[in-house]
Amino acid sequence: MTARYTFSIWRYEDSMLPNLLALSYIVLAYGLGLYGILSPWIWLNLLALPLLAHSMVMAAYFIHECAHESVFKNRRYNRWLSELLLWVCGSSYSDFDDIKRKHNRHHSDRADIVSFDFRPRLMAYPKTLKFIQALEWAYIPALEVLMHALVIVLPFVKPSRKSRRARVVLFVLLRALFFIGLASVSWKVLLFYPIAYLLFLTVMRFMDVHQHTYELYETLDQKRGPEARLRDREFEHHNTYSNLLSERHPWLNLLVLNFCYHNVHHDQQAQPWYRLRRLHEQIYGNDERQVLTFRHLIKSYHRYRVPRILNSDPINMDVKQHEGETFIGVDGVSFLTAH
Repeated sequence: MTARYTFSIWRYEDSMLPNLLALSYIVLAYGLGLYGILSPWIWLNLLALPLLAHSMVMAAYFIHECAHESVFKNRRYNRWLSELLLWVCGSSYSDFDDIKRKHNRHHSDRADIVSFDFRPRLMAYPKTLKFIQALEWAYIPALEVLMHALVIVLPFVKPSRKSRRARVVLFVLLRALFFIGLASVSWKVLLFYPIAYLLFLTVMRFMDVHQHTYELYETLDQKRGPEARLRDREFEHHNTYSNLLSERHPWLNLLVLNFCYHNVHHDQQAQPWYRLRRLHEQIYGNDERQVLTFRHLIKSYHRYRVPRILNSDPINMDVKQHEGETFIGVDGVSFLTAH
């Protein structure tokens, strides 16, 4: 008998169908979303808004999958797919290598790793801070917009980011031409695309702010120091939270590509998104000490939307004491903004 060999570009044997379905949805939703916001009918504009925003959300979380190399066997394929998806979610100025490096440091150091902490900088400019606070009070994710804008600015002010200047200039020009082309079809793109983008940033921020009580270190542009080895897996588990959209209807968690099963993701980083629910149930069962529910987190998100700008929760806090309502959370830690 001769041995049978099969070739697959996918990292896992069972991943082709779920990944193709998810990627097909992203392409379809993005295309239909753009078409809908260009439509002369306002009802179609309004229907297209959440669809376009959700295509960006799904694209962002697929980039997260690629950063963990859980999609393809070949690292280059993960990178190529991410570069395409960065365009979809409006973050093409970011380099995938920078995103991957920052996110890997988040996992390896068990901390929020950045090149600089924006909080003391903002406090030094009280008028700017008040303006951002006013926008955040009105549910406009101004701080997230600022964090994404910094990806464009930093290569021109930080010597360590100098190599990214050409990329930023190229994609600023390409996206400008892209939107000029869309605006020539319908001026509505200049109104509805920014709204869809703000909805996208709001969803991404909501998922980020309550997933950790980690310390923040300004060591992204440095080699790992001794502080990176201070925190063990037990610390990681007790300072990580799974913020499920729904426990009763787990299919709703697919709306964020199961990113909300965050403890099991940190425990088994290379596991693909479609396995996380089952792994969560197998590992934790009825143990809900690290599970925070949407009902309570939406209250916290609303109540602390302004104080959160400058907040940093203490590590090892008893988040579950009041079901997450006193868990303020932290802003500006998106994996998409490698600042």
